[in-house]
Amino acid sequence: MKLVNDRPFAPPLREDDIQVAVFQHLRTRGAPGIVAWHTKNGGVHQRTKAQRAVNARSGVRAGVSDVIVIAPPNGRVYTLEIKTGKNKPTDEQDQFMADVRRAGGEAAWVGDLDSALLWLEHHGLLRGEVG
Repeated sequence: MKLVNDRPFAPPLREDDIQVAVFQHLRTRGAPGIVAWHTKNGGVHQRTKAQRAVNARSGVRAGVSDVIVIAPPNGRVYTLEIKTGKNKPTDEQDQFMADVRRAGGEAAWVGDLDSALLWLEHHGLLRGEVG
């Protein structure tokens, strides 16, 4: 660990690291009965036009949030997009979150691990509190 102004300094977490930590929290202190997952849509834009067309017909959707949780008792859907640094959600990610909200779910994006955990706690998806 580096020192900055004589204090320990850790570089900011990458989006993947935050996502891993979020799922560790969901596994260890998730509210009873929740179902949580990440949809592996990565690289959708990097495939050929023909592959994208097959994916679209098969139900693959660009912009799906990084964390999706279904919570009892009524199966409400919560989605969380993780961005770091100056990154912001893409148009497709914004559209997905808007569609989730329009359908009655909750959707947001966050820029760090603390914000992600606070959002999940606020919605009752995690037991206990950070810190």
